[in-house]
Amino acid sequence: MKRSMIIHPEELSRKWIDRLADAGVETIGIHPVGGSRAAESLTELLCRIETKEYRDLIDYAHNRGLTVEYELHAAGYLMPRNLFREHPEYFRMDENGERTADYNFCLGSEEGMDLVAQRAAELALSLYGTSHRFYFWMDDGHRLHCHCPRCRDLSASDQQLLVLKRMLREIRKHIPDATMAYLAYMDTVVPPEKAVVDDGIFLEYAPFEKYTASTECAAELIAREYAMIAPLMAAFGGEVRKVLEYWYDNSLYSKWTKPPRPFTLNAEAMRSDIARYRRDGFNYISTFACYLGEDYEALYGEVDVEHFTKM
Repeated sequence: MKRSMIIHPEELSRKWIDRLADAGVETIGIHPVGGSRAAESLTELLCRIETKEYRDLIDYAHNRGLTVEYELHAAGYLMPRNLFREHPEYFRMDENGERTADYNFCLGSEEGMDLVAQRAAELALSLYGTSHRFYFWMDDGHRLHCHCPRCRDLSASDQQLLVLKRMLREIRKHIPDATMAYLAYMDTVVPPEKAVVDDGIFLEYAPFEKYTASTECAAELIAREYAMIAPLMAAFGGEVRKVLEYWYDNSLYSKWTKPPRPFTLNAEAMRSDIARYRRDGFNYISTFACYLGEDYEALYGEVDVEHFTKM
């Protein structure tokens, strides 16, 4: 079973690379901050990628036998929000019938979709040292898809899948063996119903609400996440069936605020989860491991990552 740990770009160091390689982790994931800063942090990553210091680190990771992947909240970068005044038709319509540039975008504009696909191809070509598995995610949250007359009959899952297919067609003009992750997460944990899964789209299942759902609806949302595993596995074939977990995600446990809080791994929960994912047929397991970099170590010492590969 393949394993990956995902960190923020500014946390990348030779020490992290050595820790992962020595522990037997096969892949290091680079994940700029999401949320309201997603487009800005992705732009900062692209600037960082152009530096010799960063490229030397990626080359060192390759020399240590690690694959490098980039997992990105990309919607706001692929469809720049400053286009809204000139092209409101590019942007989603909310449930009240208003066009808004707050999240995601509309699939109904061919010109807008061409722009997204073109920027996706440019982004893919800019990611130094990457594998040809691409993770260009939509924005976080519930009910953030487009509700315009052309899109309203498509679920959030259908809309995500259609965007991925359009991006992948453009990327494959330059990278023929490219594949893209369908992020089954929050609203999109429900499989698509109308859009057909093409070759090259693989499943990435992220049970985020297992950790963040409010008390009054936690049981229902967690049950829905687990209930969706079987239909998701049926909908998405291919060689890669991936889990994106949060066992080591100290950004989550620190409520995305620094300085980071002390981290304690729930090893028993991780062991139980991994056993379940094996039974369910997943063959690639990853976990966020953010907020455990040099600033964390200066406060609390180094976190042992070997538990992740021993289970």
